Amino acid sequence: MTARTAVLVVGAGPVGLAAAAELRRFGVSVRVVDAATAPATGPRAMQLWPSGLAVLGDLDVLREAGRLGQPIRAMRFRLAGRRRFDLTLGAADQPLLLPQHQTEELLDRALRGLGGRVERGVRVTWVEQDATCVRARTEGPDGPDVIEADWLIAADGVRSTVRAALDVEFLGEQVPMALLLAEGTLTEDIEHGAVHYSMSAKGSLVYAPLRDGKVRIYTVIPPGTPLTEETVQRLLDERGPSGMRLASLDVAREFTSAERIASRLRVGRCFLAGDAAHTHAPLGGQGLNLGLQDVRNLAWKLAGVVNGALHPDVLDSYEQERRQAAEQTVRATHTMLRVFTLPPLAAKVRDVVWQGLEKAGVLRRWFVPLLAGRRVRYALPGPGRRAGARAPQWAMEHAVDGRLVLVTGGAAADWAQSLAARWPRLVAHHRVAGRGRLRRGFLLVRPDGHVSADGARSADRQAVERLLAAWQASGTPEKSRVRLPGPRGGE
Repeated sequence: MTARTAVLVVGAGPVGLAAAAELRRFGVSVRVVDAATAPATGPRAMQLWPSGLAVLGDLDVLREAGRLGQPIRAMRFRLAGRRRFDLTLGAADQPLLLPQHQTEELLDRALRGLGGRVERGVRVTWVEQDATCVRARTEGPDGPDVIEADWLIAADGVRSTVRAALDVEFLGEQVPMALLLAEGTLTEDIEHGAVHYSMSAKGSLVYAPLRDGKVRIYTVIPPGTPLTEETVQRLLDERGPSGMRLASLDVAREFTSAERIASRLRVGRCFLAGDAAHTHAPLGGQGLNLGLQDVRNLAWKLAGVVNGALHPDVLDSYEQERRQAAEQTVRATHTMLRVFTLPPLAAKVRDVVWQGLEKAGVLRRWFVPLLAGRRVRYALPGPGRRAGARAPQWAMEHAVDGRLVLVTGGAAADWAQSLAARWPRLVAHHRVAGRGRLRRGFLLVRPDGHVSADGARSADRQAVERLLAAWQASGTPEKSRVRLPGPRGGE
């Protein structure tokens, strides 16, 4: 039996790598195992919205990601009948197109820089747990083994072995259509810095230029469609702008997807994250971002418990909060898929409606923030109208080392400083000036970028003190407070 670790991460895709690196950043011992002997290759997810990019920022690889990737500043829509409209993306909503293998390379580099590494060719075959630890049976280059850990994060994908071992159902259904993913070059230049949506009477097509001159193309196809250059060109002729011609085709593959969410995201000491926890239609580039936000939600809580700063009950919030986000994303991507695959008559109605929504500013106010991850709002117990919403960017500039941050104006500064002195491992204080309502009040910002509480009244301050007192580690050994799974994953 190998040495025990605080956290075992199963799966070394982007979610597993990010989880391990975030935990190492907070000083937690981590082991990462992956069944594959080498990192995956080939085209996969590539669109990182700001909610996902924030994790790269936490790990100090965002600048390098920006150098490698293609920033997107607009979404261009071409409707039937040559009608067009554009959605210009503000700085808070701009995604980055970065092939997944490059994202994984950056995250692996961050992990290694923090003293971690991936153990490859190590397959988890079973998981069991009790009141003190998780035990994972493995098969690897050196034969069978058992890894003991205080906690386990399953980031081992849609076909998660850990999820199956925990007897957690993956509820939902297959998406009843196949999609083509094609990648190559075109004979003419197309605008970089934009994702293009061509929605013709014969079907919709999405294409985006990458930094290296390649173009990624998505469109719905009948199952069994020949994956040839001729097929891709025919689809461009039917669904793309006039004169769009392939110069070369590097990749053409058919893939299917499902809309599923695990029946439980936490079972005792085990947490599901990324595709092991949820999967959905691949429109809008939401999947990778959803998984990275799982990591950002869980890592600071788990690190706080492991390091003795947070009460273990804070971990109960992971399931509720991330299920809410997953359900929102599944609904949104389901709607987008329906909108992009309407029959001709319904598509004409769609185009008229979309133009009206665009003129009224609804798409800019609602659709873009939805894609960017700014509409995810948790139901949190803290006071204030902002509780649960994403914090403004200026407030996140004061985030520190896994602690909550009380951001105040002048009137609340002394009170906030006294709380930071009372609970130095739990909360830090930063004073700012000239921020409107904040001159008299405060924001309590979590390390994952969500507002835990805000306000200016004495009652609001008292509610924050009660909240922090509840979160503060009580001195009770955390191992004795874990609820273990019952038969078939029940309580």
